[in-house]
Amino acid sequence: MAGDQAPDQPSTPPAGAVPVWPFEGRFEGREAFAERIRQALAAAAREGWRELFLCDENFEDWPLGERSVIESLSGWSRGGRRMLLLATSYEELKRRHHRFVHWRQTWDHLIEARACRSRSVSEWPSALWSPAWALQRLDLQRSTGICSALPERRVALRELLDECWRRGSPAFPASTLGL
Repeated sequence: MAGDQAPDQPSTPPAGAVPVWPFEGRFEGREAFAERIRQALAAAAREGWRELFLCDENFEDWPLGERSVIESLSGWSRGGRRMLLLATSYEELKRRHHRFVHWRQTWDHLIEARACRSRSVSEWPSALWSPAWALQRLDLQRSTGICSALPERRVALRELLDECWRRGSPAFPASTLGL
């Protein structure tokens, strides 16, 4: 039949459609969390997500220092992109993720970082948000959470992150100027 697609050929989603993610739903454990971060940043580079919002108490469990993550971030970083980073402190990130710190220095013009110390650790969001997809850890001890491309989940998470962002102040400069 004309116009029919062979069963083994993938269909092309309509323009503006949200991609179907292989990792929708719940996850459990540190490795599952880290793998979803890796996959999300690779997708951000591949699909050209215009904005990324990364939030965590200190990014201790994030795979930000891995070579593959930095390659994904480098592929993502083009004009018109923006990254927001929010933490209570960046000391652990600086100590554990040297490659990310170096990448951040190179792409400073795309990145805005803030520290927010006004929330208790138990209320602190651990999340990666984008216009296309979001991940949120709900239990930091067990590293369990949920991933979703559903608009209502992304909107609710972004509202939470924006509230924290407003309470924050500039932090984690790309370089320290001094005499």
